[in-house]
Amino acid sequence: MKNAGLWRSMSVNLVISVALFVVFFFLLRLLELLFPSLSLLHFDDLAWCVGVPASVIGVGYVLTIRDPKNYTGFYPGIVMSALLAWQCFLQGNIDLTILYVCVFIPFQVKSVIAWVKGNNNVAVSDDVSGSDSKAADSGPSFLSPRQRWLSVLFFVVMIIADYLIVTCLLQGDSLLDGVAVKLFGAIMIASATLANFWLIYRKTDAWLYWVIYSFSGIVFFALVGNVFSVLLFCFFLVINSMAGIAWLKA
Repeated sequence: MKNAGLWRSMSVNLVISVALFVVFFFLLRLLELLFPSLSLLHFDDLAWCVGVPASVIGVGYVLTIRDPKNYTGFYPGIVMSALLAWQCFLQGNIDLTILYVCVFIPFQVKSVIAWVKGNNNVAVSDDVSGSDSKAADSGPSFLSPRQRWLSVLFFVVMIIADYLIVTCLLQGDSLLDGVAVKLFGAIMIASATLANFWLIYRKTDAWLYWVIYSFSGIVFFALVGNVFSVLLFCFFLVINSMAGIAWLKA
């Protein structure tokens, strides 16, 4: 019965996400009518069209895992990651394609396993004690000081590594070409990797990295002149911030 409630909550959140995007796209269309020079909706672009359901499902995913016990959110999260990988492949963003396939999907599968185990531990603990006591891995917690510093170190190392890979292998240009774009792209990849990893262990700090991911996405797409994605990542920034606040209160 409890699991049925989790699935029902996930379904409701997906419906809410659809409604939010209906309003979002209505506003974008209104902006296009008011400012004819703006081009925000690109239904003739396959990659853009793939990104639309990915974004809708992604918001439903985040809305669902605002509840740190609702593992069902990771199922649409996996679908979202597969769609985003396809979109990035169509756009020629190989590093982001690898990120979604090799990081997002495996980490989300691992999160389902870990969160289900944590929920089961709580159920057993409650049955035995007859109280509201929780297992150690039952709810959100913060990183230890050591984990926090290791995360920062990994964050910096991954940014440098991605910057060098994109420069030397994928683009073949110099280190000083397109510094800002490559830097914020690297920040997106590093922050998303850490966010997905710490979600496995229900660490509240994961949402800090999701906020960094959203903010860096705003800057990245502003630099490449993609107005639609800038607005979309502003939307993600609000949603991720709300989820982080919910975990702080949990």
